[in-house]
Amino acid sequence: THIATMVLHLVGLGLGDEKDITVKGLETIRRCTKIYLEAYTSILGVGLSMDTEGGGKGLAKERLEAYYGHEIIVADREMVEGAAESIIEEARTAEVAFLVVGDPYGATTHADIALRARQMGVEVNVIHNASIMNAVACCGLQLYTFGQAVSIVFFTDEWKPDSFYDKIKVNRQAGLHTLCLLDIKVKEQSIENMARGRAIFEPPRFMTINQCVEQLLYIEDLRKEQVYAEDTVCVGLARIGQSNQRIVSGTMKELLDVDFGGPLHSFVIPGEVHFMEKEYLDSFRIQNKDQP
Repeated sequence: THIATMVLHLVGLGLGDEKDITVKGLETIRRCTKIYLEAYTSILGVGLSMDTEGGGKGLAKERLEAYYGHEIIVADREMVEGAAESIIEEARTAEVAFLVVGDPYGATTHADIALRARQMGVEVNVIHNASIMNAVACCGLQLYTFGQAVSIVFFTDEWKPDSFYDKIKVNRQAGLHTLCLLDIKVKEQSIENMARGRAIFEPPRFMTINQCVEQLLYIEDLRKEQVYAEDTVCVGLARIGQSNQRIVSGTMKELLDVDFGGPLHSFVIPGEVHFMEKEYLDSFRIQNKDQP
């Protein structure tokens, strides 16, 4: 059924490319006056060559525009966090689409936008899609035995947050699997450029499974609470939802040396593994890694 004008549509794009959108999502986009693409909590596989300094006028934007038949405005962190209300205001008089990689509710940012829109009296229409939060089951571990997901951020010399360690500990004690979401740095500024007010941005960075494992082991070595170890069998997932996705299971030590290829990467630390889960997981063991 056709939804009246004056609606803010939050549209999930799925995980792969421009064709992962749902039919309902595509029909909605095609009748919108303005379309924003949120480009910092995640990024489509086709967008990994995005020229972030040029306002995102890269591969993803062009391919999405060609397929959806509509001009797209790339919304970076600054725009979403600073100008969300003006985007919502536009939806008072027109149909506005806010495109999100994965599912619209995959990040708290988008729940916040939906809440603010409702508070401002603007109708919100959400069109769901696949996200890593459910697609992670492709590694063979059952979704209902996952505990709290954790974010692993890039360590710096001065800042090595370890809050994820306690969450993994709680999950492991309860026999639950942990999905680790790896850091993405898009359109970030150096401390110096930020301090000088210069609009110069660092090249995009996407954390690899190898970097994630290094950081996990670093914190285990620091905390020594035996939450996991070098010989803990885990699973690395790369480019899930794309034709060249890769899944490899092995010990943390083994996975340190696996080249998973381009982004985006995710990582899972299994809890108690049911025999069926184990069989599926074993099909991705390092010696069998080329199996589909």
